[in-house]
Formats: sequence, C-alpha cells, structure tokens
Amino acid sequence: MGLTPREYETIRDELRAAEKPFFLFHDDPDGLTSFLLLKHFVGKGYGMMVKAEPNVNDRFLAAVKSSKPDTIFIVDVALMQQSFVDTVKSSTFGVKNIVWIDHHQPVKLTGVKYFNPRLHSPQSNPPASYLCWKTVEGNAASRQDLWLAMVGIVSDWHMPEFADEFRKLYPDLLPKQMTAEEALFTTDLGKLGRIFSFMLKGPTSEAMACVRALEKVTDPYEILNRITSPGKFIYGQFKKINSDYEQLLADAKKAADKSSDKKFLIFTYKGKQSFSGDLANELLFLYPDRILVVGRERQDCFMLSFRARNVPVLPALKKALVGIDGYGGGHENASGGSVNKKDFERFIEQFKGEF
Repeated sequence: MGLTPREYETIRDELRAAEKPFFLFHDDPDGLTSFLLLKHFVGKGYGMMVKAEPNVNDRFLAAVKSSKPDTIFIVDVALMQQSFVDTVKSSTFGVKNIVWIDHHQPVKLTGVKYFNPRLHSPQSNPPASYLCWKTVEGNAASRQDLWLAMVGIVSDWHMPEFADEFRKLYPDLLPKQMTAEEALFTTDLGKLGRIFSFMLKGPTSEAMACVRALEKVTDPYEILNRITSPGKFIYGQFKKINSDYEQLLADAKKAADKSSDKKFLIFTYKGKQSFSGDLANELLFLYPDRILVVGRERQDCFMLSFRARNVPVLPALKKALVGIDGYGGGHENASGGSVNKKDFERFIEQFKGEF
C-alpha cells in the first residue's frame, strides 16, 4: 500500500529543494493534514484550498502569479488541467516543478511529477495524508505531527498500520482497536476530523484563518479542551457550524426512517454550507445497507455525494450521467458530482436503475 521508497525520497528531495513552495490542497481533513505535514517538513511556503470543484485550473493562476513560487505541491486533488500546467511553467510565471500527490483515479498530464499509488495497483487507495506522512515520518521534527496524520487518514476511512503507535501516545483519543469507521463516529479522534472538516466551510477568508491557527497548534488537546488561543478559535468556528449540521442530520434520519425504500436513501437540502460529504459518511455509518445520495441545492444544480458499503457507486454514477447535464467522479464506493435541477429526477431514476 502506498508509494515506492524511491518515490517517497523523490518527494522529500523536491520539498528540500523548494525555495518558495506553494501548496494547493483539497478542502477536507485529508487534504488539510496533507498540506500541514508537508509544510511542517519544509518549514515554509503558502497554502491555498481547492474548494467547490476538485480541479486545479486557470482560476488559480492569479494566486500563483502573486506568490511567485518555484515549486507547486498539489495534494488530494482529483483533477488538474493541462492548460494550468503549461501556463505556470511558462517564462511569465517561472514555476520550475509541479509535484502532485493523489489517490483518486489516475490521470495523465505532461510537465508534472505525479505520485499516485493506483499507478502501481488499481485497488491501492491510501489517503493522501497517509502518503504525506510516509514521506515525512523519518524526520524527527515531524514526529509530533502523528496526530495530524491520524486525523486525516481516519477521516478518509482508513486505519493505518501505525495506529497502535498513536494509541500509546493518545489512549483517550483512540481507546481500543477498532475500524476507521468506528473511530470516526465514536471517538475524540473522529471528533477532531469533524472539527477539521467544519472549520474549512464557509467563506474562504474564515476557513484560511482557521488553517493559520491550526499551523500554530502542536497538540490535539489545545483544540479539544480549548486551552490555547488557536485551539479556542478553531473550536469556536466548529461549534458555530456544527449546530447547522446536527439539524440536517436529524432531518436526514427522519427521512430515512419514514421512507419505504430501504435500498436507497436520497436526501437533498438547502443551505449556505456544504455538508453533503459529511452527511453521506455519517448516514452510511447509521444505515450501512443503503445506497446513499445526498445533495445540496445550489443555484440551478444539486451538488451530490454518493456512498455505498457493499456495491460500487462510481460505475453507476458514470452510466447514469449519460444524457444528463452534470458531471461526477471519485472513488468506487465514495463519489461526488453535480446535476442540473432540470435533470435531477431523471438522473436519480437512471442511477437507481443501475443496481
């Protein structure tokens, strides 16, 4: 599972050689902790979230131009456009290297140093935070970041081989051997994952203020027990957003319990915050036998998350999008996408028809 020793060493070499690194990371705990692990290792650089669509494209050109990096590191982002690569590596921008660490469906681009365990084994799918931890774990200064790695990895539904090492250091955060799913929804380690997820929601300026605060945190109890200013700030942002989530979760549970359809759970909602992925994950824990579609109504479309435990949803999603104004992708059992409102009912019919 993971990358080869030589690949990890190549990433380390790129980090050490970068004078002005610029990090682009997916706006979830896996992407966030991947960024923090790499930045702590190199000790410098600037980070920016990839929000909404997980695609590095020309919308990031202005940020690259203003920061003037020599190397761009991209973590946990499924897509990148060749036009972005070509532009930032032109003489106008002067970016020397682009290092892309990911675990989604492999893609092919030129001018990029691409690291994806699926290139070695299509079924190998450790989170980006696992790959980044394996990159930096040999550095003594990075050992204090084990808790960050565990938050990111478990939030992506994986339990790594070094979980026992973490448990010895933080027995109250992970009190016994358990699955990643159990840890995510029943322990304080899982609560940290939710805190990280929710602090990234809302306006980008507020989310990045939380990221800057988290860069100052060296111990998980600073956040859980609110014992430092950065910890109090992060927890305060989480608390404001969590109340909205808890109400939506209650609504989704009511809908699930009232529905006569015990194979599928289709739940849509309106709101300023995007909770689709978070809701889909927890609903899968609560209703493990159902195929889940959770979507937020946003302007003229539904932003969707798909989950299932025992059947792959990605192939069904791809087939159901035929003739539909929308897009989708992701992992076999955990995918995302968007469908225009006018096509939503037809899309759902086609999606259900694939099972």
